[in-house]
Amino acid sequence: MIDYLLFVPACFAINLAFGPNNLMALANGAQHGVGFALIASMGRLLAFVPMIAISALGLGLVLSASAFVFTAVKMIGAGYLIYLGIKILRASYKTPDSDLKANTLTLPQAFMREGFVALGNPKAILVFAAFFPQFFVTEAYIQSYTIIALIFLALEGVAILVYAFFGRLAARSSTLNMGGFQRASGIGMVIFGGLLLLTRRPV
Repeated sequence: MIDYLLFVPACFAINLAFGPNNLMALANGAQHGVGFALIASMGRLLAFVPMIAISALGLGLVLSASAFVFTAVKMIGAGYLIYLGIKILRASYKTPDSDLKANTLTLPQAFMREGFVALGNPKAILVFAAFFPQFFVTEAYIQSYTIIALIFLALEGVAILVYAFFGRLAARSSTLNMGGFQRASGIGMVIFGGLLLLTRRPV
């Protein structure tokens, strides 16, 4: 039987961890509202589905065993994050604060970014491959893995809501400078990209 008392809080801690996707939810919530951020973040959840399936099939071990595959995925993901960060930074300096909201992402663009950022992080598959197997039931592998995956995705939705909500609260604060917030988001993306470059393949 799945140990829900252990799995749920441990899983939610992973969901709440601050990373590039949650930074996007925070920024989207601040600039467009909670509903926009939730819909855009569906791109992340849809990307996680095949990644979870890959880990369920044991192919996550390929990333652990193959230095080439892991490095290739890592470089692509890190490069995309750094590219996004620089693009956001440049836009924040060129656009007056009063015009930022009118020049931010459309919903389809935000949706695609969420998905690409999720797919470009090899650590996500490794988390699924290392964390999920600790809780599935061997005698009911497919059923228990499916339940675990659904719980993870549901908790990821809650985490998205939390970040989007706090982003919206920050945007309503009279002290928030949207240009400064954009620059902070851009710097954050560059930092996450740099950290991803430093990620080592598990041994």
